[in-house]
Amino acid sequence: MDTCSLDDTSICKKEIFAAFFHKQVKALRNFLFYRYGNQDQANDMAQEAFVALWQNCHRVPYNGAQAYLYKVANNKTLKIKAHEKVVLTYQQRKGYNEENHESPQFLLEEKQFKEQLLQAIARLKETQRVAFLMHRIDKMKYAEIAEALGISVKAVEKRIHLAMLALKDQLATFK
Repeated sequence: MDTCSLDDTSICKKEIFAAFFHKQVKALRNFLFYRYGNQDQANDMAQEAFVALWQNCHRVPYNGAQAYLYKVANNKTLKIKAHEKVVLTYQQRKGYNEENHESPQFLLEEKQFKEQLLQAIARLKETQRVAFLMHRIDKMKYAEIAEALGISVKAVEKRIHLAMLALKDQLATFK
């Protein structure tokens, strides 16, 4: 048996690291995408975070590995956040060229609603937007979001509630 404790070294074992990677990679990528709006960057930053975890596995206990991943990925991505907001805005305004058999009036209203919804989501406070998208898109439970973000379940509930109220207010003109 190892002379080191399991909590301090288990993430350094290839099998455990691989299982941890497969369990966490999708949620980390989605978190980064929701936060910064660029799928390629989310993939890159998630990969860099896992590389950093592997390189520092002897200093990161298994039970702190998830928080470490999110912190590393977030810190690396903050450096290019301003540029990514421009990219996200462009992607949100980009139209769809799909053929549709709906009336022109319906298509126009649908397009306007989608644009207003995306803008409303983009106007949410970052903390609310991240929690809201993790819950609604990833179908994560409040406890999972709380663990990933390092906050309490009550804080997650409040963020999502405030996001819903803000979206309701901003979209009140569409009925």
